[in-house]
Amino acid sequence: MELRTLRYFVAVAEELHFGRAATRLHMSQPPLSRAIKQLEAEVGALLFARSATGVTLTAVGAVLLEEARALLEHADRVRVRVSTAAGAATITVGILGDGTDPTVARLAAAYRRNHPGVDIRIRDTDLTDPTCGLRAGLVDVALTRAPFDETALTVYALRTDPVGVVLRADDPLAGRDELRLAELCERRWFQFPQGTDPIWQSYWNGGRPREGPVVRAVQECLQAVLWNGTVGLAPLGHDLPAEFTVVPLIDMTPSRVVAVCNEKDTNPLTRSFIEIATAAYRH
Repeated sequence: MELRTLRYFVAVAEELHFGRAATRLHMSQPPLSRAIKQLEAEVGALLFARSATGVTLTAVGAVLLEEARALLEHADRVRVRVSTAAGAATITVGILGDGTDPTVARLAAAYRRNHPGVDIRIRDTDLTDPTCGLRAGLVDVALTRAPFDETALTVYALRTDPVGVVLRADDPLAGRDELRLAELCERRWFQFPQGTDPIWQSYWNGGRPREGPVVRAVQECLQAVLWNGTVGLAPLGHDLPAEFTVVPLIDMTPSRVVAVCNEKDTNPLTRSFIEIATAAYRH
């Protein structure tokens, strides 16, 4: 059994859906299905009971899942120990967003448990680069938000968050239960500096050109709202000072929390980070 095929199997077993597993693995469904059928042929038994709504593990599949997880975990430990012996036991993680997100703390704890000898370096970045320095080679992996230009990158979806508009508490719209983007068309919005990824800028502008003050960091966004009555978007669920409020936008595409690495990255520490992040955000 190849490790790659076992990783395919674990993805299907955890998602219990070939389509979702294929999306998670960044591959199309037909080759994934073929790989699982070949694995079943090697095992000599069905691993999944298939139906129109998805799949369930058979008794044999449940046994293989337990063993496959242990084997893959061991394989990752082997790679990390080899990397450590070669003096390469360092990973730099770029982080964009709310550092108070409890899932980030859970991810950090899980990664430390799995890699106690690894030097984990954190690069906290502002809002001007959604890849957190990945393209510039400043980080190995980024924990950030999409959308942005994904050329030559591999993006793993971790969670989606609904988005709201940040307003001053005394704003005429602050008492609303919900808003639509069209109701904000005459307002000033904060902008990112020239040269910022246009896909990223367009998303946080609600999909159309806007006018407003240029900001680089979350605190600058809040100050623009406080001092100028500027509006901007933010994921729901973030704690804000009492002078601000966030009203849900019912026609805004949710914000995707993602882990990102370079397309050709073969560092086992990076792959392990992606796998641990996926598990941390699933629970």
